[in-house]
Amino acid sequence: MSREAVEIETGANPTAAVIWLHGLGADGHDFEPIVPELVRPGERALRFVFPHAPIRPVTLNGGYAMRAWYDIVSLERRGPEDESGIRASQAAIETLIRRENARGIPAGRIVLAGFSQGGAMALFTGTRYGEKLAGIMGLSCYLLLAERFAAERVAANQSTPIFLAHGTQDPIVAPVLGEQAHATLQAAGYPVEWHAYAMPHSVCPQEVADIARWLRAVV
Repeated sequence: MSREAVEIETGANPTAAVIWLHGLGADGHDFEPIVPELVRPGERALRFVFPHAPIRPVTLNGGYAMRAWYDIVSLERRGPEDESGIRASQAAIETLIRRENARGIPAGRIVLAGFSQGGAMALFTGTRYGEKLAGIMGLSCYLLLAERFAAERVAANQSTPIFLAHGTQDPIVAPVLGEQAHATLQAAGYPVEWHAYAMPHSVCPQEVADIARWLRAVV
């Protein structure tokens, strides 16, 4: 697992961090350009960490090797899942959290975020993490190993704010998958903020504005 990441600090001596996981086939530079839209100049010092997923063959794409947090065999709701890849990435993400701890930022000042496959990993890791995080954000994503969620989720992040958003015209990750993630988390008592936008598998200006507002509230 590559430990390389793009890092951006919005001020000296950051007091909080956002670990943001990219989607399938992208890399840590994918969401780098929106940082100035999330934190106004001089507003506060945050460290954005955009890690690069390892390069691996992806079954859904004919075995072509690309950056991926886990293999994707199918986008069907009940299709097989790459449990070993998911759990390996979970361990790598937890290592990134502990790295921020070592640099002086406690878990309670760390947001775990991601888009698509990265968002799925943020939800998976955040709800299972043993220390309370500042927030969890999943964009255009879904729950991984959903049948294990009830048994594996831990109490530490039961009250952690969760931001979920999905495009109503998403042709890649069906909107119903995002809606199911929302329903499952809400039914389990998590404080979930849900947004649906008229867009495909992407982000839009209103979503970025909503994320910026939410980030100001949690860190």
